[in-house]
Amino acid sequence: MKKILTVSFVASTLLMADTSLDLLKEQVEKQQQMIEILLQKIETMELKNSLQTSKKQKELDKEHTSTSTKSKAFTQSSFLPDISLIGDISYVSRNIKDAELTHLELPGVAHSIMGTHAHDGDSHAPYNADKGFNLNYAELGLSKSVDQNFKLNSIFHFSQNSVEIEELYFTTGILGHGVQLKGGRFNSDFGYHNNQHHHAWNFADNALVYEAFLGMHGINEKGAQLQWTAPTDTYLMIGAEVLQGENEQMFGNSAIHLSDLNSTNSDIGASNAPSMYIGYVKSSFDIGNTTILSGISYATGAARIDHSSDEEEAHAVTGKSKLYGADLTIKHFFDSYSFLTWQSEYLQREIEGTKYSIDDTSKAATASTLKKEQAGVYTQLIYAPNKHWKMGARYDTIFKNTINLNEGQDSFNKYSAMLEYNTSEFTKLRIQYNLNKALYDEDGKRRDINSVILQANFAIGAHGAHSF
Repeated sequence: MKKILTVSFVASTLLMADTSLDLLKEQVEKQQQMIEILLQKIETMELKNSLQTSKKQKELDKEHTSTSTKSKAFTQSSFLPDISLIGDISYVSRNIKDAELTHLELPGVAHSIMGTHAHDGDSHAPYNADKGFNLNYAELGLSKSVDQNFKLNSIFHFSQNSVEIEELYFTTGILGHGVQLKGGRFNSDFGYHNNQHHHAWNFADNALVYEAFLGMHGINEKGAQLQWTAPTDTYLMIGAEVLQGENEQMFGNSAIHLSDLNSTNSDIGASNAPSMYIGYVKSSFDIGNTTILSGISYATGAARIDHSSDEEEAHAVTGKSKLYGADLTIKHFFDSYSFLTWQSEYLQREIEGTKYSIDDTSKAATASTLKKEQAGVYTQLIYAPNKHWKMGARYDTIFKNTINLNEGQDSFNKYSAMLEYNTSEFTKLRIQYNLNKALYDEDGKRRDINSVILQANFAIGAHGAHSF
């Protein structure tokens, strides 16, 4: 009986195993059929997507072809440069009449720096020259990349009496290795203050030492500039410039026609141009949130200074001039908008040559040896508590005035304070007070001049960022 039961159990087990195997095979066959169906669906979807992509690509190609065809036609907007316009107006209150002011001078240093003068055939008056309202200038800027190698920049200066090309120059970066070439007419990078335009100044008027040594235009010349920025962790730039040498305050290369004054002396011939050479080194580094920028500069060139038509002490100078400069700027940032800046610059000039003193009556010119050594400095402190307000003070002095080894008048000091409000980065509203103790009248008497300047400066259009 046990044997029968055992045989029956084994037989039933084998039968069940055979039945399970058949079911398994059947399930596998169904799964294979489902996989084939899914694969067919995937192929169908891929084909559909491929057709849609091809259609879109054809549309894109058609649009690209249309755009390329249009680009071949002239479109003015593709050639328009970046354009900016800056206007500056002021109101001046002063304790001296305009007619008196234009006759005042820094004896032995500069004649009538507040008077109208000629420059490149145009007539100019210094900023804020008149009591009451002044339309100081309108400055039109145009700039654009010429191609992948060159960029062209220009500044046109409009005053009430004239229009001039203040700057027109190209720059190129194709030299590589930190080397840049500039050519045309531009503000020299001598020192720190010289290459800044008026609207970038922290005060409404020029620093005294710059106005006295270089005039209201500073070193603004035709020529070429080559600069190299070293591949170092801290900023180091070395530059050299070859310039025409036309600065009328201490350089100049034009002939002076003394014979036009019925003088028995021969004319002073023009010097060979270019006649002015400049070199400088600038460096900068950071200590936390404080940036320190310093530089030394040197300029040398021929001197042809023509004051032969002056009403008082008419004269002319021929010789050679040298100018030394050292600058230091320290700027500490409290946050993105709040900062404190201390800026100082020292200038020393030497002029050696011949002075021709012209007699008021006979107009005869008497020659004598001339050697000038003069030096001055300005220092200013600017504080900005936020992005809207600035306040600052500046001290100007010319403390050395040696002429032919004789110490001349050197009590040339000026004190300034200002408060500025900016509604935006495009608007400056400023009030400034000056106490000018630097100017003397024809009798050698110092005239203390108190003035208040209300200045409004506005900018529209695309204007490049200013340097640090």
